[in-house]
Amino acid sequence: MEDLSGKVALVTGASRGIGRAIALALGHAGCRVALNYRARKLDAEAAACLMDEADTMLVRADVSSRGQVERMVREVAATLGAVEILVNNAGIAKVQQIEEITLEDWDEQIAVNLTSCFLTTQAVLPEMRRRRWGRILNISSVAAQAGSIVGPHYAAAKAGMLGLTRGYAKLLAKEGITVNAIAPALVRTDMVTANALARPEMIPVGRFGEAGEVADVAVMLAGNGYITGQTINVNGGWYMS
Repeated sequence: MEDLSGKVALVTGASRGIGRAIALALGHAGCRVALNYRARKLDAEAAACLMDEADTMLVRADVSSRGQVERMVREVAATLGAVEILVNNAGIAKVQQIEEITLEDWDEQIAVNLTSCFLTTQAVLPEMRRRRWGRILNISSVAAQAGSIVGPHYAAAKAGMLGLTRGYAKLLAKEGITVNAIAPALVRTDMVTANALARPEMIPVGRFGEAGEVADVAVMLAGNGYITGQTINVNGGWYMS
């Protein structure tokens, strides 16, 4: 595993849940970490308090907005340095029945869960390509592989992340940049515990996952230069590939 000390990481949606756990784990691995949030500033500040103040920053941005993403990446570069590790974690999950889903709902899921990954990746790639080193991690979901208790719009957005991952990975493999996805299932976060349809007995191992178990995989991928174009399933055996 490569030494991550001093590497600059940007984690989107880092104020809580899986994003927060990954940000903390990368910080503990020696990275300088930018924690992105959209609205939950207090939660983001609480996460930052657990990290080295000199190597941490908060950056507010709606990652579905091209202008805000580009401004965010510039701010991170000015404060910590150019982004070398990008974790596309920000997302939303709106539980809906099929007949309830409107075009506006569909557009929102695609914008926040999928288009955001494209925007942030495009924004950090020029510097990664110049340096010929980079790690891009897309946090997808078992919903991409096995359908979703949230809704087909969510499943489609998360499945799109897997295609985006493989597309970038193939094109960037010779440039020292790896691109991988992590597909968790029913990890104990506010998003999961607030969903009455999510029950631990749905998971073969018989329990919800922990955010730290996803973060462990993220750090491993960040430190590995040979794994690329892969989807790592952290799902307690729900989907087996």
